[in-house]
Amino acid sequence: MKRLLTTMLCSLVGINTMLMADSARPRLVVNIVVDQLRTDYIEYLRQHFGRKGFNMLIDKGIYLRDVNFPGAAPDAVSATAVALTGSGPASSGITAAEIYDRDKRSARPVLAAPGGNGYTPENLLLSTISDEVAVDGIGLGAIYSVSVDPQQAVLLAGHAGTSAVWLDAETGRWTTSSWYKELPLPVSILNRTASPAARLDTMSWQPLLKLDSYPGIPAQKRHYAFRYTFPTSDRDAYRRWSASPMANREVTDIALSYLKQLRLGNRGDAIDMLGIAYTAAPFKYVKDGDYRLELEDTYIRLDRQLERLIEAIDAGPGLDNTVIYLTSTGYYDDAATDDVKYRLPGGNFSKKRALSLLNSFLSARYGNGDYVETFYGPQIYLDRRTLDARRLDEREVASAARDFLSRMSGVRNAYTLSDILNAGTPAAASLRSSIDAARSGDIYIEYQPGWTVTDDCIYPAQTKPVRASMVSTPAFILSPGTAPAKVSAPVDARQLAPTVTQILRIRSPNGAQAKPLLF
Repeated sequence: MKRLLTTMLCSLVGINTMLMADSARPRLVVNIVVDQLRTDYIEYLRQHFGRKGFNMLIDKGIYLRDVNFPGAAPDAVSATAVALTGSGPASSGITAAEIYDRDKRSARPVLAAPGGNGYTPENLLLSTISDEVAVDGIGLGAIYSVSVDPQQAVLLAGHAGTSAVWLDAETGRWTTSSWYKELPLPVSILNRTASPAARLDTMSWQPLLKLDSYPGIPAQKRHYAFRYTFPTSDRDAYRRWSASPMANREVTDIALSYLKQLRLGNRGDAIDMLGIAYTAAPFKYVKDGDYRLELEDTYIRLDRQLERLIEAIDAGPGLDNTVIYLTSTGYYDDAATDDVKYRLPGGNFSKKRALSLLNSFLSARYGNGDYVETFYGPQIYLDRRTLDARRLDEREVASAARDFLSRMSGVRNAYTLSDILNAGTPAAASLRSSIDAARSGDIYIEYQPGWTVTDDCIYPAQTKPVRASMVSTPAFILSPGTAPAKVSAPVDARQLAPTVTQILRIRSPNGAQAKPLLF
């Protein structure tokens, strides 16, 4: 009898312990992705930040100072997918924001819905953190996301999300797609009363602080405060506005309405999730080519939005019931500079000229014809119709093209798809994780640092400087019951999603490729 009572008591203690553990589990996950967020700028500007923004994440959370994303040339969309799936781009299917469709001979957004009507997660091949939250809650948890960028919004909501909302760059109103059925009520009301479209003409971006308060700014910049307006008469007004920190405030406004009106984190035992995408990218529409003042102002304004968000969480579900996961996108777009003025080595690589020379070379070797279909991103697509008509071996032609291109000025390396898939060199192996073989081009170009690439195959032509230098990009996890930690050693971005799901005590995303971090 005594043994029976002891067993029963132990069982009750065990059950009680399980219940305590379950009740202590967070009820809300706030997943924040900040495009091009840099560690050095955060640390450089800490004195200008408030207590409840970045400083709280640094002092009370897990602060990962150097997060490295797999693959080559990440962008906001592909990096967001890595942070949410724990997998490289090749596995998730999200290799870039835009991909080239060989069947249609045109580029399209990677998450464009079949038929081109809106955006869906159908091309995302793996589950995300939000999907696993939905599975854990048996569909009872609410999962919302908001972003200016439609594809980031879709990734943050995942396949099982309740709602994903983004800005329509043509109308200036918040929108969604049929995959997520309809707009949440707070957003519908906002569209009728105070959408960006209704207020764009009244918005302006000026320095938040006095000019002499910004550190490290050249003396001549301290005399001229910038001021950007977004008149609706400008065809690119919404795109310019979206690239500015003014958009971050609008995103925060919607996030706060979700917390308050939809009571995220306060609706029951199931975990709710809120996905938010911000930007800390250099403002590419600067008037004088020097974006430092604008960039510092962007970080300080972003910190203000994080403060608003964290204060609202604290006043709502409470920080003791919330996990905040914030990550950068692992890359940084340098502004174009006049390197010739400073006699730096380099040159200009014209895609159009390279295509012409390559086609002339292949015509001389295999007979006159159009051998190249397009040059999209860093990839060249051979025209398979021409190759088939002439009964040419695709690998042989690709190898000949690679050898020709590798001797071209401005090209550091060239790889065929076969080179990458077989990973004959360490450099090719590093590309493997970012190449989707089913949609890849035939030759991948790696440009010489110091050069400027002009994409004059599109209109209007676009130029981009080539820099191989890396910057440290951070991630933060603020979780109840997790002790603060500062990690300076490099961290694989694929470890982030499994770490968050481990904290939540739910399954990792189904394609996660790395073990969670241990704290």
